[in-house]
Amino acid sequence: MAKLVLIRHGQSEWNALNLFNGWIDTKLSEKGIAQAKEAGDLLAAEGIQFDQAYTSVLTRAIQTLHFALEEAGQLFIPEAKSWRLNERHYGALQGQNKAEAAEKWGDEQVHIWRRSYDVLPPLLDSYEETMTVQGNTYPAFDRRYADVPEGELPLGENLKITLERVLPFWESDISKDLKAGKNVVIAAHGNSLRALVKHLENISDDDILNVEIANGQPLVYDLADDLSVVSKKTLTK
Repeated sequence: MAKLVLIRHGQSEWNALNLFNGWIDTKLSEKGIAQAKEAGDLLAAEGIQFDQAYTSVLTRAIQTLHFALEEAGQLFIPEAKSWRLNERHYGALQGQNKAEAAEKWGDEQVHIWRRSYDVLPPLLDSYEETMTVQGNTYPAFDRRYADVPEGELPLGENLKITLERVLPFWESDISKDLKAGKNVVIAAHGNSLRALVKHLENISDDDILNVEIANGQPLVYDLADDLSVVSKKTLTK
């Protein structure tokens, strides 16, 4: 029976400033570093031995993985990074203060954009517009996405599109490791992990709205050979 552990990255610098982060590449805050290390301590106490690690290409997730594995004494395990595990792209909301966005569009509308399954946020109108938003460089200008066809790079996403982005990597890499009996840890983001949880647990479009994954609290799945969920638990102090 394989184990799959999901870790949402610790608080980022932009999380601390209450800004929409998305694909903007920010680092962990001091609180976020502490959360990532605590995740590693919890994993060490649980005694899970990992065979493979996965993360996104965004610094806050990579840092979380490394801090957690270091604390767990398993920094040496193989790791792979993929843009498909990135956070959802918040479109024109990226770089905006969440409270100011609520004042501009209303609390209810911003809540819908943040939590609904298939409602898109305001999209960037053009690739050029990305240069006018704080830190919001279109991914085509970032060499970490050089091998990704431009048509696959988003101008904004909802959870449905995020799931459609994540699933090909799940099928091509992650699920194969799990079916081979390997224990896998994934350090990623709130929405890319919610997408995986929706898929793993067959959660409905409506019910996924109420699913929250806490920063730095590992979610541990025991999976059968067909990757159906045998059990799950969240590790906390």
